[in-house]
Amino acid sequence: MGLLRIMMPPKLQLLAVVAFAVAMLFLENQIQKLEESRSKLERAIARHEVREIEQRHTMDGPRQEAVLDEEEDMVIIYNRVPKTASTSFTNIAYDLCAKNKYHVLHINTTKNNPVMSLQDQVRFVKNITSWKEMKPGFYHGHVSYLDFAKFGVKKKPIYINVIRDPIERLVSYYYFLRFGDDYRPGLRRRKQGDKKTFDECVAEGGSDCAPEKLWLQIPFFCGHSSECWNVGSRWAMDQAKYNLINEYFLVGVTEELEDFIMLLEAALPRFFRGATELYRTVGKKSHLRKTTEKKLPTKQTIAKLQQSDIWKMENEFYEFALEQFQFIRAHAVREKDGDLYILAQNFFYEKIYPKSN
Repeated sequence: MGLLRIMMPPKLQLLAVVAFAVAMLFLENQIQKLEESRSKLERAIARHEVREIEQRHTMDGPRQEAVLDEEEDMVIIYNRVPKTASTSFTNIAYDLCAKNKYHVLHINTTKNNPVMSLQDQVRFVKNITSWKEMKPGFYHGHVSYLDFAKFGVKKKPIYINVIRDPIERLVSYYYFLRFGDDYRPGLRRRKQGDKKTFDECVAEGGSDCAPEKLWLQIPFFCGHSSECWNVGSRWAMDQAKYNLINEYFLVGVTEELEDFIMLLEAALPRFFRGATELYRTVGKKSHLRKTTEKKLPTKQTIAKLQQSDIWKMENEFYEFALEQFQFIRAHAVREKDGDLYILAQNFFYEKIYPKSN
């Protein structure tokens, strides 16, 4: 039997198309409203949680103005670079905060803008330094480096970060915008519906895979100066290197995340006690956030991107960070039977004078 075809008059076909388009616009509008409502609800919940904590501190007794113990006054800022396993690492901090008795706070900037306005910079610095109820605190968010010294604070927070091979990071971000990940699989992404592969995008010279999109890790470490965000700026790269060495306590790499966590636990046990074991036994399975539908780029695609001066600068910065991390690790750990172990204290004091009677 032949297929039964139902023929519709042209006018009805046009009306059906218009009705479908209107329905789609209505659905997208409703989705947008739901997203806005969700964001408002998240902010309201966050404000409520803050008030609860502050009230709890007030009920525990009068607020002490005396100087906090050194460890209790500690603040860590993890200014996360997108798609560098930042969610995986942050979840470790959330899992440990109750046990190790510190607060974790997400810095939620509008549209994930990594550059704060000058007035927001002042507010942020004031919050970080004077919000005693939130100390010790672990702050994380997609925010570029901010120099606290220029605001006249006496004690600066401890900066940490993780970076990734620049092409691998871009590929992951490209597919994330289209297919999301296994962390929030139902969330509608900005480029959802675009089935074009990363290879096809590069071959066609698309904007989402252009070399300019590689320029992210350098400005995140460079900071809030305008030159930091001028794509291909040599000054920005030099400043990013300077900050990595002089302003960051430790910068790890995605490819060696476990070693990064191990070094943090050894150096900052107030926050990261138990982190290595947690990551080894639970974190590798439950915390690792994986972008779905990701296809590895071909050698031809990689070679084309590597011709760009922007890739050369971002890769130079990545190699610089990797060398520094491996240098720190080499002086802190030893390998035995395929496993890494933290070295015990390797210095002591002697010839102490004057002698006590």
